[in-house]
Amino acid sequence: MPTSALDPELVGEILDLLKKVAEKGITMIVVTHEMSFAQDVADKVVFMDEGVIVEEGKPEEIFVRPKEERTQQFLSRFVSLEPMYNI
Repeated sequence: MPTSALDPELVGEILDLLKKVAEKGITMIVVTHEMSFAQDVADKVVFMDEGVIVEEGKPEEIFVRPKEERTQQFLSRFVSLEPMYNI
């Protein structure tokens, strides 16, 4: 992700730019630890652990109803994400 070495003020600018690119329908593959960004922008999410795909699906499936225990453990650190979807 192009935000890993940026100061916090620039991170938001880069994420805004990537969001605009996504809104234009341009395909991107983004590797990120920015969970809110991934949830807002992604059409498909792939959760990986130690180089292995653990779970993949639509953002609302992965962030709201993850099936795999490892995904649930990881996302439990980001509890504030869940209310973003009213499903």
